[in-house]
Amino acid sequence: MKTILVVGGGFAGLMAAVGAARELDALGIGGGEAKVSLINREPFTFIRPRHYERDLREVRVPLDDVLRPAGVELIEGEVDAVDAGRQRVGLRTTGSGRTLEYDRLVLAAGSRLYEPDIPGLREFSFNVDSYDASVRLNEHVAALPVIPAGPGQYTVLVLGAGLTGIETACEMPAKLRDTAARARLDSAPLRTILADHAQHIGSNMGDSARPVIEQALDSLGIERRTGASVKSVDAHGVTLESGEHIDADTVVWTAGMRANPLTEQFAVQRDRFGRLPVDEYLRVIGISNVFAAGDVAAVQIDGVHTSVMSCQHARPMGRFAGYNVVRDLVGKPMLPLQVGKYVTCLDLGAWGAVYTEGWDRQVTASAQEAKTIKQTINCIRIYPPRSGDRREVLDWAAPLVQAPPVGHH
Repeated sequence: MKTILVVGGGFAGLMAAVGAARELDALGIGGGEAKVSLINREPFTFIRPRHYERDLREVRVPLDDVLRPAGVELIEGEVDAVDAGRQRVGLRTTGSGRTLEYDRLVLAAGSRLYEPDIPGLREFSFNVDSYDASVRLNEHVAALPVIPAGPGQYTVLVLGAGLTGIETACEMPAKLRDTAARARLDSAPLRTILADHAQHIGSNMGDSARPVIEQALDSLGIERRTGASVKSVDAHGVTLESGEHIDADTVVWTAGMRANPLTEQFAVQRDRFGRLPVDEYLRVIGISNVFAAGDVAAVQIDGVHTSVMSCQHARPMGRFAGYNVVRDLVGKPMLPLQVGKYVTCLDLGAWGAVYTEGWDRQVTASAQEAKTIKQTINCIRIYPPRSGDRREVLDWAAPLVQAPPVGHH
């Protein structure tokens, strides 16, 4: 029995596991000859790009709804060790540990929020990195009327003005208004502040999109602080390196991501985000029988640009890794990764959204037109099939290039 282990149940891991099952099926390799197992800490996959939203009820999808029709085994637990030489992983489950051997491994363990050693950051800040953290933030905002009154009671300070920070900040005015309405607070001073150490908000969004983002922030009444470096965080706000204290009883940290630390167990040179180098087939360069996809892997997309840590690249990387890991196992030709056009769709709260195309991020839609595209992406496009239909699930993970969102080609 040949074993393919997939570590991680996010966008890349789920795609890889189902993609591998699809290719085994296509080659007529039955369950007695090879099996695919997906290892994940929880029995859910989380639609992580939606974590900043107000309503999180649809963000969790049971993994078995997708894996069972595809014939993939779900193993609940956390991989805490990888021995690439002996081709085995250490698995920690509730109260015990065990070792699993593999013929091929797909590492798709994702990424986590980067939290530098700023005093008070871990103790006093919130984030939207995980489902649980996002629920905690929303519950905290909803409970603001019952905390002791102070100058920052109804102020939310979002630290980090990249894509996640902008989306989180743009949703905050509506969250605060919901809280005030429920508590019948007519005159509470609701404030959202977006701060970054860079000189521009959304500095990585390029010159075309930045004026659109500024227009949305103005419309939503979101204050900006640029060139701001954080010295410490406390229960009632943030002290900047300048010595200024910003009063805010809700501090949200969104400044950066790093690959899952499992990547440190491979004897290869990782990039500044901790990602493993992979070739065009998603094989880890220098490590035999191991593939990597999603946020733990760095691949050259077009000879110029490297993959970004987002579902836009994690999903095709998972598709092709799943196909190629089976082809590699049986000695058949593999397919080089293809991802298609690079696009960005940034949610800008009640104002709308901005949609860009190309690596230079040229705006092709904004406001409510872009919001419709964003809702299609967030609520339909990035979800796995939930029908339970085996053929639909397997075809979902075919190694194809997905066309850009509807209406923009």
